[in-house]
Amino acid sequence: MIPVMFRRLAPYGPYLIAILALAARLVSTPRTIDDAFITFRYARNLLAGIGLVFNAGEQVLGTTTPLYTLLMAVFASLTRSNDYPRLALIANALADALTCLLLIRLGQRLSGQRAVGLGGSLLWAVAPMSVTFAIGGMETSVFVLLLVLSADLYLAGRARWAALTSALLLLTRPDGVLFVGPLILDLLWRGWRGRRTGAWPWAEAAIFLGALAPWAIFAAFYFGSPIPHSIAAKTLAYRLQPGGALLRLLQNYASPFSEHLVFPNSYLLISLLIAYITLSLVGGLHAARRDSRAWPITVYPWLYLLVFAAANPLIFRWYLAPPLPFYFLLILTGFAKLSGDVFDALRTKHKASNTVPVRVRVSSIFFPLPASFVLLPVSFFLLLSLNAWTLHPDHGPGYPAPEIAWHKLELLYTQAGRALAPRLTPQTLLAAGDVGALGYYSNARILDTVGLMSPEASAYYPLDPALYALDVYAVPPKLIRDYKPDYVVLLEIYGRNGLFIDPEFLSDYELSQKIPTDIYGSDGLLIWTRRAPRPAGQ
Repeated sequence: MIPVMFRRLAPYGPYLIAILALAARLVSTPRTIDDAFITFRYARNLLAGIGLVFNAGEQVLGTTTPLYTLLMAVFASLTRSNDYPRLALIANALADALTCLLLIRLGQRLSGQRAVGLGGSLLWAVAPMSVTFAIGGMETSVFVLLLVLSADLYLAGRARWAALTSALLLLTRPDGVLFVGPLILDLLWRGWRGRRTGAWPWAEAAIFLGALAPWAIFAAFYFGSPIPHSIAAKTLAYRLQPGGALLRLLQNYASPFSEHLVFPNSYLLISLLIAYITLSLVGGLHAARRDSRAWPITVYPWLYLLVFAAANPLIFRWYLAPPLPFYFLLILTGFAKLSGDVFDALRTKHKASNTVPVRVRVSSIFFPLPASFVLLPVSFFLLLSLNAWTLHPDHGPGYPAPEIAWHKLELLYTQAGRALAPRLTPQTLLAAGDVGALGYYSNARILDTVGLMSPEASAYYPLDPALYALDVYAVPPKLIRDYKPDYVVLLEIYGRNGLFIDPEFLSDYELSQKIPTDIYGSDGLLIWTRRAPRPAGQ
């Protein structure tokens, strides 16, 4: 009975996984991350006729995702809705559902076994890293969709379509170059090998450059450069410890299914890291031997790790997600390859006596062997991933969500932004270190003390180490003295050792509201109001 039911349901498996992916995101409701609000404000201003800007009249490319910004603007225009967090949730849920369908085919191409694709797809459907940034309004879901689509198209021999989706990938996030670069190298290598037959990828190059050119030309004239200013600003503003990015990435690769919540022992996590690296390398070699075009896909997780570790940026949570779907597939491919080798050895051993081990006969009821062995790690990883969800989050909407879908800080800035909005005029200048939710809900003209949207702030870094109460960031007191904003909205810890003990600041500003919080060790989110009016023309 069970085998018959399973066979009847099996053809619908991909669609059931896609529905699961949709449900897992829609049921959680929006839990929007601060950076997503930056994108929403750019899109909103574009539709309002203000321009592709964060502050009216300031043509600064402070978002790293122009394609996603335009997608949000188009989506809002078509639906005539200004609820950008919910629009982003719907768009991201649809993108992740499509990604799950593509992962099934990609996993089969890499491993030769459909079970690997189904397993990787199921795990991605409920992965905390995937769901968190979909409901968080980030561009991650669309970025991963384009990653997987480009990989699938390239393995299918549709290089021209892959050239188009690769260009869109770069327009979604510039670090897409870590995937596109190896893909280009492989194309060039194949072109060189077939140069006598005129096999150079001229058409692919024309499509790729043609898709990128309109944005590059527009951004060069409109912003002065197609490279987002926020990339350089983050490098200057944040104080980073050597090796910090490498450690964070290794932790992610050791716990791709949230193992750290069940196995907090560091030695065990190191063992898991070694096991996962081994399996993924075995899987990568197997995939590359099956199809030599697969090597750009198999090296992507490791190239990603190496480049980010060498650059050592501040690793935000959403930086950890892009390599994971390929990492999932490579781990499962490695497991399938090793278990297949074991099965072949057992089959050879028992061939002479015409017997088959009992456990092999039982497992073959459900899947062709050795694919059935993939069910073991998939089931285990699925339980680990579901364990990282909570049915009743302690903040925000009371619906099930991953535990890492933390947005307490955004809720505080939303509260502050809504409280300030009635007091503001188009000329009011508000300084803040976290500008997304605050800027979105207040609609104020923002002086971004990190410098993402305010290039003038970058000249005030680096700071004296004595000003840092939080290891990563502090606000430059001189920036506030020079620009004299009407309001300053900061976590207390950002100014504890500098701005909030500066005599000139304390003379010019009064604390008008303190919203209780201990985030990052802060003593509240503080709203300071300038006593004297800001000089005209500043």
